[in-house]
Amino acid sequence: MKKFLAVFIGTEASSAKWEKLDEKTRSEREKEGLAAWHSWVEKNKKSLIDVGSPLGSTKKIGPSGISDFSNELCGFTVVLAESHEAAARLFVNHPHFTIFPGDSIEVMECLDIPGM
Repeated sequence: MKKFLAVFIGTEASSAKWEKLDEKTRSEREKEGLAAWHSWVEKNKKSLIDVGSPLGSTKKIGPSGISDFSNELCGFTVVLAESHEAAARLFVNHPHFTIFPGDSIEVMECLDIPGM
């Protein structure tokens, strides 16, 4: 089995659409989305290494120091799967983008560091 990192992507545009929903509709979709997310976790629990979490604000660190930074990352999950394709299939029709305003989920293999 291989380890894969899934990052949840959400743009400002999709977030703005969510914010434009009336409070009742947004609340109903949030409840539906959380229930669907919990069901997804239960269905895939054998593949989950770390269910992950939503992500907060970002700091960027580089040669010139630390600064505030904005990106489209809004959450993560770590899974085990036989292949990259199998890992990706775990996220087909995920509530992140079928109910919530998320845009996509990107899945990448976590490679071993040589010599470690």
